[in-house]
Parts: sequence; C-alpha cells; structure tokens
Amino acid sequence: MVIEDRVRVSPRGKLVSGLLIGALVPFAVLTAMRLVGFDGTTYTIAALALTPYAGIATLVLAVLALGSRRWWTGAVALVLTFTIATLVLPRAFANEQKALGGKHVRVLASNMLGGRADPATIVGYVKDHQVDVLSLTEMTPEAVSGLERAGLFQLLPFHLLNPAEWASGSGLVSKHPLTPLKLSGDSNRKQPSASVDLGDGVRVEVVAVHPAAPMWDRHAWVDEAKDLPYADAEHDIRILAGDFNAGFDHALFRELLTRGYVDAADQLGKALHGTWTNGMVPPVPIDHVLADKRTAIADFKVLEMPGSDHDAVYAEVVLPGR
Repeated sequence: MVIEDRVRVSPRGKLVSGLLIGALVPFAVLTAMRLVGFDGTTYTIAALALTPYAGIATLVLAVLALGSRRWWTGAVALVLTFTIATLVLPRAFANEQKALGGKHVRVLASNMLGGRADPATIVGYVKDHQVDVLSLTEMTPEAVSGLERAGLFQLLPFHLLNPAEWASGSGLVSKHPLTPLKLSGDSNRKQPSASVDLGDGVRVEVVAVHPAAPMWDRHAWVDEAKDLPYADAEHDIRILAGDFNAGFDHALFRELLTRGYVDAADQLGKALHGTWTNGMVPPVPIDHVLADKRTAIADFKVLEMPGSDHDAVYAEVVLPGR
C-alpha cells in the first residue's frame, strides 16, 4: 500500500502535466505545418510568422518539463526546439557572395503606413545610402506631397507613382530613367514595375511589392504574391522590393524564392532582424529585397522609420559584369 502511494501521481502533478502537454500541442502543429509547407488559415499564417519565437517558447517548456521530471514531455519539447532551430538558425549566417564586376544598384523599400512615415527620414536615407531605386508602399497623395516638399524628387527625378488612400498606393522613384512595365499581372497598379536604365546599356527590372495582408484577405495575399514575376536568363536582372507580408516560414514566400531569387538579408546573415510589429507581437521580418540569383549582395540594412509600423530595408545589389 505504501509503494502504491509513492508511485501514484498527485492531482497537482496531473495538472502540471496536462498544462505542459496542452501548451506544446499548438507548437507541435505549427512545426508540422512549417515542415510540410502548408500556410493554412489566416490565423496559422500569422502564427507561422512567429516561428523563431516558437523555438524560444518550446525551449522554455522543455526546461519546465524536465525540471518537474516530466521526461517524455520534456523530450518532445526539445525535439520541437531543435527542429525549429534547424529551420531558423541558418538565417543568421552569411553566404559567400560571387565576385562580380558589374554595376551596383542600391535599393530602398519603405511601407509608409497609409502615408504616415516621415518623409524627411526617407529622403535622409536616400542621401546617406546613395539610393538608386526607392520602392514605396501604402503611399497616399498626401505622402507624395510630403516627399516632394522634403526634396525627394530632386534626388530621384524619375518616378512611377500610383498614390491611393490608405494601403493600396505604391510607387517607384529612381535616380535613373524608368520605363513602366507590367510584371505583376492583375495587381500591376498596386505593385508597379519598371525597367531602370543604369546607363552603358545596363538595365534592371524592379517591382514594388505589396500583396494584401493575409489578416484582411488571405486569398488576395496568395493571388497578389503569385502575380510576381520569375527571374531568369531570358530577361534583364529583376529585383523585388517592398512589404511582402510574408517571411521565410511561409510556404508562399519560399515559393517566390524558387522563381530565381535570393533574399538580400538572408545572403548576409541578417534575415532574423524583424521589420514589422503592431506593438502586440514581437518584430517579424516581412519586408524584403529579393534579387535575381545571378547577382551578389554587398550590403543589407534594416532602417528605423518614424511614423510607420514597418522599418525600411536597404540592399546594395551587385550585377554581373559585361
């Protein structure tokens, strides 16, 4: 009878075990979705953006489980932690870049949060980084006026602007002549594209990227992302820059990379640096510069943007020499 009492699990122990197992279940589901490449519903799309933080959470649960001698629960938590770490940690390590002798294209992308981003800050970054092409999303008519007063169009005199109220406006602004293109299908006005003439017969094609936020319209998020073009040897070098509303833990974003692109942040080991937060969730990296895989990446930065819920992203892309 005494032996039976010693091995019997107390009600408190059962409660602890139940809480730990219950806490692990959503992380197990999230990890499985990430592994099989299924983005799922609006809510799981949002949860997948937090995958790096899920790795920290499962590690904490593992420590709690092992500390309370819930060995099997702790083992499962550790397996989840190591699985997530395997998926996430490579983004913190730089890849060796090709030695290319072509022109350098400096690209800046900023989501203006319905025109609220500080125009003087944007113009300051254009000056400081000698930006060639600026991609602007959530650009309103009032934002265009503010950028003009701040002197943007004196620095970058060529532009393709589609301002609109709140989130639908976008544009490209360039130091070099632009020729409008239609590379983004049905979302071309919202995601404008242009050929940029860099001189000496060298051109690049740039798209200002801004698929719909999946929290508001999951189907439009998919459709507008799939509107984005492939990069291949049949075309000039292509660069996609803007707010993708997606990151590496979304199958939709990884599919874009298979179209012939590399992520500038990932190439330099900076792809874990968050670019967006609504104040209630930790920062997540959903703003990107994707460059044709024939290029090399010389620099990448995430730049604070007052007035917006998105930081700006900057990349220096090196083209193949001729």
